[in-house]
Amino acid sequence: MSDTEALLGDLRAEGDEVDGLVTGLDDTGWRTPTPAPGWTVAHQIAHLAWTDERAAQAALDPDGFAAEVRKARAAPGGFVDEGADQGAALPPAELLRRWRDGRERLCRTLAQAPPGARLPWYGPPMSVKSMATGRLMETWAHGQDVADALGARRAPTARLRHVALIGVRARGYAYAARGLEPPAEEFRVELTAPGGGVWTFGPEDAAQRVTGDALGFCLLVTQRAHRADVAVTAYGPDADRWLDIAQAFAGPPGKGRLPGGGAA
Repeated sequence: MSDTEALLGDLRAEGDEVDGLVTGLDDTGWRTPTPAPGWTVAHQIAHLAWTDERAAQAALDPDGFAAEVRKARAAPGGFVDEGADQGAALPPAELLRRWRDGRERLCRTLAQAPPGARLPWYGPPMSVKSMATGRLMETWAHGQDVADALGARRAPTARLRHVALIGVRARGYAYAARGLEPPAEEFRVELTAPGGGVWTFGPEDAAQRVTGDALGFCLLVTQRAHRADVAVTAYGPDADRWLDIAQAFAGPPGKGRLPGGGAA
């Protein structure tokens, strides 16, 4: 099995896990508010469906996707909410079917992409693996919003390594998104993986270090938990500053969560 095949398998598994959270919900369950202000469970699933559709479109219809990018640039503050609002207005069964069909279509599309393909996106073009990893990260993060809204607990899996990797690689972006100059030196990140073992990123002798629990780190970099609520520790002033602003997602800085889990 190739690395891409394994990654797409993880993407499918992540989608299936979130699917299990919403399968069987009644209309009231779909309207449950989530930690994202103004977004219900339906909005979260609608957003995932919309973004999966855009990702597949980027690979299959670059011209059509370019038109979507132009629309987004014309309304940078509202195009994400607009897509979520439209999907959330659908009957739950139709929305769930749309998401299921769209995420399977995306996996097939990425599996068939030629080696070395670069896919257009809202930021720089992305490789097939980067697109798949990004979709997995977002599926996990929005799935966490759904789980929090429904009072469900998800067992962390080895798939979190993909989320952690994006969080580490996006360190420079977290600074740039705030108009800050990122530190030039590399950082060391050491995370305790689900089930034991340690995931490491960066040079072993780096002066700036972050250590802790992989789940907590992933919650922090996706801004699904406040720093005070996760078992993640920084050593060095630059590492300490990074944990205050870390984000694994593109776009403007998020407001994150308040201590204790409330929306900021």
